[in-house]
Amino acid sequence: MKKNKKRGFKRVLHVLMIVLLAFLGLITVTMAGIYGVNQVSLRKEASQIKEYGKKIKVFDGTMNVLDEGQGKETIVLLPGYGTASPGLDFKPLTNELTNDYRVVTIEPFGYGLSSQTKRERSAKNMVEEIHAVLEKLGIDRFILMGHSIAGIYGLNYVDTYPQTVKAFVGIDTSLPDQPWTGFDDTLPNFIQKSGLMRVLVKLSPESFKVEGMDDETYNQLRMLNLKNLSNDTVRREGKALDNTFKDAKKLSFPRNLPVLLFVAKENDATLDNWLELHKEQAASVTRGEVIELPGTHYLHHNQSKTIAEDVKKFMSENND
Repeated sequence: MKKNKKRGFKRVLHVLMIVLLAFLGLITVTMAGIYGVNQVSLRKEASQIKEYGKKIKVFDGTMNVLDEGQGKETIVLLPGYGTASPGLDFKPLTNELTNDYRVVTIEPFGYGLSSQTKRERSAKNMVEEIHAVLEKLGIDRFILMGHSIAGIYGLNYVDTYPQTVKAFVGIDTSLPDQPWTGFDDTLPNFIQKSGLMRVLVKLSPESFKVEGMDDETYNQLRMLNLKNLSNDTVRREGKALDNTFKDAKKLSFPRNLPVLLFVAKENDATLDNWLELHKEQAASVTRGEVIELPGTHYLHHNQSKTIAEDVKKFMSENND
């Protein structure tokens, strides 16, 4: 009787092992298929991505720049971390700003149509590269404007090249004193490299669509997201953020620099003091202002008109 039970248990275990192996085999074949389709699609899409802006050679690569508008004053726009195509992502905002300003949107190495780089992704190098681009464009005095992590790079830029920046405008920008738990992109990198990101985009086609964006621009943005997300240059920048935030704690804007900060009302729930932190930063200068706007982190997608109007009003009140 005991032998029969033992044999029965072995048979059940054998069947379970077969089922498990079959399941693992199915997953392997499926993932291999997804990976293969993604690689073929990336090669095909490479020829479908349309050029925009102009490429400027700096250091060991080329950085793509959009130079638009004919205004007397210049705004230099910097993106948030990992933005696949700053030129297209900022389009709703630049459409509004170019009525009154010359707007220069910079795509750092690894972003948009810029090349990758072997240079260390420290804040020091990031601002040095941006400065090199602006020098080649002959821009030596401008309003520095940026989204998210550009708040940290902006501090570094003003600290390194204080005479070039006449004002800073932040769009839900990062701050040195914000909660920071470290950087880990293991899961996003796996999703991107495996091809699962393509599947997720297929299942949720609105993922990368900005309000009011036409289908052609959306399709370009989708392809650039699939191409650029988690590339080596951007990953190394992400891994350097621990030191970037640490080093930024000793930085602050000069007291006489006009600072305008737009803050998203519906931000990450874990950042309970998000608005207060921005108010503290604005209070550290003599001409600082905080404007809270309805919306999430990407305020420049759906509050572009308001942002442009408020920037114009702020600069008219704070121009020396």
